Amino acid sequence: MMEIKILGPGCSRCKMLEKLTREVVEQNGIAANINKVEDIKEIMKYGIMTTPALVVNEKVEVKGRIPSTDEIKQILTR
Repeated sequence: MMEIKILGPGCSRCKMLEKLTREVVEQNGIAANINKVEDIKEIMKYGIMTTPALVVNEKVEVKGRIPSTDEIKQILTR
């Protein structure tokens, strides 16, 4: 089971990344737990200075921008 974390304080960009990630997981039948991390101290543990960020299995894949659904799919299916 893949562990996905969306890091961000709850801004509109962070919510958009969460929405897109959930859509990609659903549409592609990916077995994953998706968690939204809004605690700044938790976010800092990943060395993230700009949000939103996408973390897959504890590896930071994207930070500071919203990737396209195609890019999210590539990250989650490789």
